[in-house]
Amino acid sequence: MASMGDEALVGHVLNDRYLIGQRIARGGMASVFRATDQRLDREVAIKVMHRGLGDDEQFTNRFVREAKSAAKLNHRNVVSVFDQGKDGEITYLVMEYVPGHTLRDLMREEAPMPPYRALELLEQILIALSAAHAAKIIHRDVKPENVLITPDGDVKVADFGLARAVSAATTATGGTLIGTVSYLAPEIVVNEGADARSDIYACGAVLYEMLTGLKPHSGESPIQVAYKHVHEDIGAPSDIQAGIPPYVDALVARATVRDRDQRSTDARVMLQQVRSVQRALHAGLTDDPDLVADLMPRPRPKNDDTTPTVSVPRAAVRGTAADSAPTQSVFMPEETMQWSSLPVTSGSAASVLSDTADRPAGLHPVMSTEDYRRDKANNPRSHRGRNLLIGALLLALIAFGIGYYVNVGRYTDTPRLVGQTETQAKVAVAGDGFGWKVDERRFSENEPLGTVMSTSPDPGEKILPGGVITAVISRGKDRVRLPKDLEGMTLKEATASLTDVRLKVGATRKRYDEKVDKDLVLGAIDFTTDNALKPGTAIDLYLSRGRQPIKVTDYTGQDASGARAALEGVGFDVTTSEAFSDDVDKGAIVSQSPASGEAFRNDDIALVVSKGPKRIAVPDVMGLTRINASRALRVKGFKVSVRNVVPITDTVRFQAPNSDEKAPRGSTVVIYI
Repeated sequence: MASMGDEALVGHVLNDRYLIGQRIARGGMASVFRATDQRLDREVAIKVMHRGLGDDEQFTNRFVREAKSAAKLNHRNVVSVFDQGKDGEITYLVMEYVPGHTLRDLMREEAPMPPYRALELLEQILIALSAAHAAKIIHRDVKPENVLITPDGDVKVADFGLARAVSAATTATGGTLIGTVSYLAPEIVVNEGADARSDIYACGAVLYEMLTGLKPHSGESPIQVAYKHVHEDIGAPSDIQAGIPPYVDALVARATVRDRDQRSTDARVMLQQVRSVQRALHAGLTDDPDLVADLMPRPRPKNDDTTPTVSVPRAAVRGTAADSAPTQSVFMPEETMQWSSLPVTSGSAASVLSDTADRPAGLHPVMSTEDYRRDKANNPRSHRGRNLLIGALLLALIAFGIGYYVNVGRYTDTPRLVGQTETQAKVAVAGDGFGWKVDERRFSENEPLGTVMSTSPDPGEKILPGGVITAVISRGKDRVRLPKDLEGMTLKEATASLTDVRLKVGATRKRYDEKVDKDLVLGAIDFTTDNALKPGTAIDLYLSRGRQPIKVTDYTGQDASGARAALEGVGFDVTTSEAFSDDVDKGAIVSQSPASGEAFRNDDIALVVSKGPKRIAVPDVMGLTRINASRALRVKGFKVSVRNVVPITDTVRFQAPNSDEKAPRGSTVVIYI
């Protein structure tokens, strides 16, 4: 197969199975396409490895290892890997297609986020990484672009493209620094190998960015950013966003400490720490010294010169200093680049001044330091200057006090009302002397109906006594119900009706129905109008195939009672009538209408039931000659049997049946001569 670019792949079918659709993402190592698995008739995402990235075999092997590692994970918060293969020169990976958007998209809209919101998202990321770390797999490239958020708000971690089993060699990267520079752990930058704690560092960097809206380190080039990861601690989020509790700062510090021995050992441990912080937030604590002490890493000694020297051999650092979105690889010069921490001078000009450093400029003649200080003490102008300085300091303190009162002191903290019911919040606000206003009522999947979702000012922010607190109140979960009149609609009408209530049509199935015409909607599958449904739920529908045809069986000549039961058993309405028949036994069916073909339930089947041969009066042939008697009986339809009683006579002396009886036509009349 000839090599082809991304655009040429659209419409192509890989291995006679995967139909390639539009490209939805492009990274440094591969592009991702929306595709259709024609064998299983489902939508998937296809990741196709780029060509021209160096040693094809090396990258292909890494790509195959990705499939094997990711396929081990089966977790609701991890994007599933379905298949991996090769079609000619195209190496590809088949993954679960996740509609929605990325954490990067969400951060563009919401960052800086309140701590509870940021931790809610981080919690789900850590749940996914906990499953990976339990399977001895590390991600190596945790970043907002690799966190997918479904329309229902579920979080899925994607692109274990750089993941590899911990048991495999993690220290050799073939001369390539793999990862996104804004979230790289120091040990990866200095090529000391990656482990679960490297993922923890990336999670801490992502949390910092969610809380502040800024990346932890910035620089004019990826190299400068990587340098800062090694040589500079990530600052406290509260330095950027006031009001963040100290224990949230401590959580970020614990996750991003440069000494990985002080970080949380894996995602499971950090998940427990996150939940401890969430409990403190929920309790409305502005500070928790015990929790801070538990989370905060040990401070570095001031004379610590153990910062490693950074060596990046032919490094390809993915990402830029300004944006963490994947970009083309940036290759360093052929020679090894050494980054060393700047030496800290043990002394400075301030600490090594000569004896003349205190001498005022222009003082003549030259005085020794001791003479100068003595003269300064005895000089009245010196005392006046000191008094002026003291007065200036007092004025500054007064001005500071006034300014503090005006800008800070006269304010009080906004009470924490989030999670309380509207009634509880109103009572608490009134008791504290604040005003109360409901600004909005909003649906929420997490906050119960009637509880406070957020306030303005935020909890802990400054507010004037008697100020008004505006609140957003939860309307509970957003739920809709099925329209009641779907039955009998066309599929187009049903689609419009479901769209009106923010639902959509899923699959359709057909079944017979005796009342609803063919191709009209019978109703929803699995759901009723009593069910409360999430907006956007796909509703499968039954469509009518019309009335079900029933084969008509011919029961002519068979017992009427059995035939009637059989016909009624399959749904026909049966009517019967009787008729004499010389050929069909009494109680059997003489004729059936219709007797063949197909009919529908409740259609009428008419049966004619035999009454047997018709009975007629037997002629009186007593006294007639044998010939005349036989002729008279045969004319009426009887058969004749002649028997002699009195020999040598020809007159009928006795007949059976007698002339006052009736007998079936065709029956035998015995005459005695």
